Amino acid sequence: MTHVDTAVSDSNRAGVSPWLTFLLACACGTIVANLYYAQPLIGPIGASLGISAAAAGLIVTVTQIGYGLGLVLIVPLADLVENRALVLVTTSLVTLALIGAALSTRPLPFLLAAFLIGVTSVSVQIFIPYASHLAPEAVRGRVVGNVTTGLMLGVLLARPASSFIASFASWHAVYAFAAVLMVAIVLVLARALPRRVPAGGMHYGALLSSLVTIVRTTPLLRRRALYQAALFAAFSLFWSTAPLLLIGPFHRSQRDVALFALAGVAGACAAPIAGRIADRGWSRAGTGTAIVLVALAFTITLMVPAGSGAQLVALVAAAVVLDLGAQANLVFGFRSIFGLDPERRSRINGIYMATFFLAGAVGSVVGVWVYAHDGWATAASIGIMLPLAAFLFFLTEGRQ
Repeated sequence: MTHVDTAVSDSNRAGVSPWLTFLLACACGTIVANLYYAQPLIGPIGASLGISAAAAGLIVTVTQIGYGLGLVLIVPLADLVENRALVLVTTSLVTLALIGAALSTRPLPFLLAAFLIGVTSVSVQIFIPYASHLAPEAVRGRVVGNVTTGLMLGVLLARPASSFIASFASWHAVYAFAAVLMVAIVLVLARALPRRVPAGGMHYGALLSSLVTIVRTTPLLRRRALYQAALFAAFSLFWSTAPLLLIGPFHRSQRDVALFALAGVAGACAAPIAGRIADRGWSRAGTGTAIVLVALAFTITLMVPAGSGAQLVALVAAAVVLDLGAQANLVFGFRSIFGLDPERRSRINGIYMATFFLAGAVGSVVGVWVYAHDGWATAASIGIMLPLAAFLFFLTEGRQ
């Protein structure tokens, strides 16, 4: 056993220190935020770059597609190469992509930069399996839930942060701010992140080929990925179209959109709670509840008159309920799949995340297109059908 292997093994027996958990949570939050800065800025970015309203969903979708590809092509490398070096390289590259987005004045360069932001932000999905490797089995759900809380705060705070910055400066300043933040994160991680060398034992081609085998032979992974794919498609649909509804029929400012996005931050509290529920063996009941919450979120926005003050209140309530359901189900999924083969944990996580992020990309572009042509009611109806499909599939699950 090497010195590094011994250090990791000792850490596993002792658990994850509060400082390391906090560091991993902060890194997850700041890096994953890069994927979401554009969601409330679809309108301003599209207008500035000359992208039509119907095609504006591409602003978010290309980033999510890039992220999905990075999950398949880069995240599995965490089962093969030293994790600290992999994180530092990808985070340095996302800094360059953010600078490219900040300097873009034409559609093609911006969309290319947005795609590369997605590809290189996948280091966040190296941190979560890393924390799971260090955590003892009895508290694995809790540790993963705590690290995922940082990730969720990044997801949920990115939207109000970008809206506030854009309201005072411009959307270009949002990406410049993100680039500066990444430089700070790289410097901290370079000094504080422990090394972890995986067992390895195969070349990159075999590593990628094994993904097909893992999907084919792991029904639990397929099930959890499909649950979250339906919920994340609904989640992306909501957060891509709701800002357009607020700025359009409700005539709200970008600053108001930022305040609206803050409502979703309440969903971050679902992650540690869901982790503890999972550690008690209640993931099945929690999963069913989470799926129902996502369907309920869209439903309440259709139960009040369109364009009324009541609908505005319903949208705020929907943001909270939707995020609670989606984030809780994410943690239940993490807890389930991380109980599988530890040597393949990063590949399993990459497949899980890639599946539902690609679904999220579809949800964004479909939601914006449907909203532009048929309005909120039709978009929300699609948002209801997605978790309902997941719930029907959930009813086929055994009680193992």
